Amino acid sequence: MTETIYSKETGNALEMEQCTHPRGPQRSSIEEKLGLQPVDMPSVGGAMFACGEGTQLYLYQRDTATKADHTVAGWKVDNIEEVVQALRERGVVFEQYDLPGLKTDEQGIATIGPGKSAWFKDTEGNILSIAEFE
Repeated sequence: MTETIYSKETGNALEMEQCTHPRGPQRSSIEEKLGLQPVDMPSVGGAMFACGEGTQLYLYQRDTATKADHTVAGWKVDNIEEVVQALRERGVVFEQYDLPGLKTDEQGIATIGPGKSAWFKDTEGNILSIAEFE
């Protein structure tokens, strides 16, 4: 299923997000920087946010935070330049890479074969990505 990450109708820059800590700075980042909307649900120690195409993402708090050094979640977008700009305007900082086979431009976008990708970190340091495929 294709997930919508930028919605001109709602103005949401992202409609899906991953995290390990649904309270405090992480939840604030999800709502403010990424424009995600919380979904009402019974309190079971976590939070639910609306995602693309009617899906939802459940976020929960762990006793100890974990941080991955690889991409933990990624979403397909139709126009990566537009989404990167919208997220930058909300304060998201995109990663810069200059590795063999992976070099990002000044906006943080890498062209990989027929597609383009960009990476950013959540407040816990986990790497998230967006990608446009031809």
